[in-house]
Amino acid sequence: MRVSVVICAHDPDLFEHLQEAIESVLNQTYNDVETVVVVDGSDKLAALVAEAYGDNEDVLLHQNETNRGLSRSRNAGIDRSTGEIVAFLDDDAVARSDWIETLVDTYERRDAIAAGGRMAPRWVAGEPSWLPPEFYWLVGVTHRGFPEEECEVRNTFGSNISFRREVFDEIGDFDPDLGRHGDRQIQGEETEFAARMYDAFGKRVWYNPDAVVEHKIFDYRTDPRWLLERAFWQGYSKRVLVGAGNLCGIVATHSFASIAASAACGKYIWDCRDLQLRSQNRRRT
Repeated sequence: MRVSVVICAHDPDLFEHLQEAIESVLNQTYNDVETVVVVDGSDKLAALVAEAYGDNEDVLLHQNETNRGLSRSRNAGIDRSTGEIVAFLDDDAVARSDWIETLVDTYERRDAIAAGGRMAPRWVAGEPSWLPPEFYWLVGVTHRGFPEEECEVRNTFGSNISFRREVFDEIGDFDPDLGRHGDRQIQGEETEFAARMYDAFGKRVWYNPDAVVEHKIFDYRTDPRWLLERAFWQGYSKRVLVGAGNLCGIVATHSFASIAASAACGKYIWDCRDLQLRSQNRRRT
């Protein structure tokens, strides 16, 4: 079973992180894997990737002529991939060596049409003591409260999710109106796609917590203002998804709760950080 891993990137300043992501795929314990790198409109980054991997037959490079956003870039990767399974990894993430092997095993045991795994944090600047694990979803990490056992879920994180090619053949690609693009931080393209998949096949995504991808949490991602903005866009994205009008009940039923939770989450983060700063100031005096 051939597996294609699509990695999208656009910033040449983050090439070293993209390279680490690519290397994590090349060093998988599972052998039949190709890496499809989609560079979203950057000539400089495309040149860096070509220089590093141009002679590697397991790495396919595609460059968008202009910056087209995450969903369109993923769709370009899907179109150029050859695997029976298409998986997705972010350019700031690192897959553990048995990631693909574990996903393939899940497909075979569960007769799955989609599978994903756990996102673990890699705290680049240290773990903030004031951010509770229940809110790790804000930084792209599997949070406390998500299932701990292997089971079917609506969807996993976009940096650790995969689908059989027949799913794309049947229902199309990711919605190009969703996904991050420039200053527009609308998310949830995996959620919308998984909802369409459920409508078409009556099946959901098999979650295997042993299929692990580590997500790099840079210092700016633990800044309260960044987290507040992230919480806003999470809630706004849920509203956009419901407004699309083509989502099944598993999304719509929880939309109001998701929006409310995002707002409450932002206030909680700000209060926790404020409390920590006050405590530090008292110790200094």
